[in-house]
Order: sequence, then structure tokens, then C-alpha cells
Amino acid sequence: PLLIVKNLNASFAVKGRSEPIKALKSVSFDLYKGETLGLVGESGSGKTTLGRIILRLIEANSGDIIYRGTYLNQLSEKKIRSIRSKIQIVFQDPYSSLNPRFTVGRMLNEPMEIHKIGKNRQERLNLSVELLQQVGLSEDALNKYPHQFSGGQRQRICIARALACRPEFIILDESVSSLDVSIQAQILNLLNDLKQIYGLTYIFISHDLTVVKYMSDRVLIMKSGEIIETGYSDKIYMNPEKEYTRNLINAIPG
Repeated sequence: PLLIVKNLNASFAVKGRSEPIKALKSVSFDLYKGETLGLVGESGSGKTTLGRIILRLIEANSGDIIYRGTYLNQLSEKKIRSIRSKIQIVFQDPYSSLNPRFTVGRMLNEPMEIHKIGKNRQERLNLSVELLQQVGLSEDALNKYPHQFSGGQRQRICIARALACRPEFIILDESVSSLDVSIQAQILNLLNDLKQIYGLTYIFISHDLTVVKYMSDRVLIMKSGEIIETGYSDKIYMNPEKEYTRNLINAIPG
């Protein structure tokens, strides 16, 4: 496996409550190179916490995250920063993910500069133009600011920025849920195309089982911080074992 997650536990103190909330309870799974692993659950199921813990944006109480044989949970902040070029995340809200004072060109140049991609500024500029074209935006986007784009375009910029680091795998955290349905379909197709072009691996986090079925090879169903069901997406969709999963499927419109 590319990534092994073993017995992750995480709890957080909440104001006004004497007991901490258990966000993850003994979560374990493997991720294989080239696959899309869907992570489904309702709000509060722990799926977003899991994505952030893998990237060490927040810390787990116990358990291991092993990426290509390296225990990420044991690395120093400096070492984890260098690994983050290989593991990227695209968040739900393209509005708050982009710095309003940066041009798109600067947003794409900075991660490349930090991770020493491209020999010089001109080469990074050429790479930026290429990235924009691959996410369906034109070169003139480079000198524009986030407020000059629609929600769908901003999410394309977020995806281009994630790709700028040449990652091996990307965590997509509710990456289309704030977009209109027609725009969602465009972004999902784009993500599938990019997966083929770059040989990417995805963890696709969503509350929407329809979207997850469309995107994923395998699915993990999360409830209250635990993985309660796992399997190939078609099997889970056609023949769910748990009532919770059946309810998620029955809630799908149409």
C-alpha cells in the first residue's frame, strides 16, 4: 500500500463539555497507489478530521500513519513539510482557501518555489500556464485575483495549486459540495482526467454517496468516528450490510 492508517484515535475538548469528543475511534485502512478511496459519512462522522490528521494539520492521540514506509506521526515539523509536497489537500470552500491578496500566478509560483520545482521563475511561469490549461483556465488568469472568479473557477485554481507541488496523492475534502450540480459534474470529470494524466491517488471525502460512487473504487463508511463498513463501491451501493449505509443510500434523491 501507498498509505497505511493503523488504529487512529483522536479526541477534542469542547467548550462547555466535561468529556472530550471522540472524533476517531480505532480507525484503520490501507490506500493503494492509483485508486480513489471514498470516505463517506454524515456531518460529524469524523471524515474531515481523518483527512487533516493524515496531513498532520491536527494531531491524533494515538495510532500510526505510514506513507511509503515512513511513520508520518513521528516526523518533525520540518520533515513533514517536505512530505506535504507529495500529499496535498483540496478543501470544501474555494472562497476561504485562496488568499484574496494574491494573484493566481503568485499562488501557483509559491509552492513550486518552496518545493524547488522549476529551475527559475520563467520555468515556473511556463508550468503555471500548463497547470491552468489542464484545469480548464486560460493564461490570463495568472494576473487576476480570487474575487474575479466564480466558485467553480476558484475550485479549479485550488486544484491547480495542489498539482503545482507534483503530489502523489490528494485528499479531496468535500471538494465539490459547495458548487452547483452542473459545475460539480465538470469538476469531478476534471479530477478523473487529472488522475489519469498524473497517475494520482485520491482520498475522496464526502457526505454524498452518489458522488462517491461515481468517483471511487473502494468506499469506507464512517459513523461517529468509526469505520462501520468497507468494500468496493458497486457492492456497497447494491448490497449494503449496515442499516446506516442503507439509510445513506435511501436518502439519495431520484
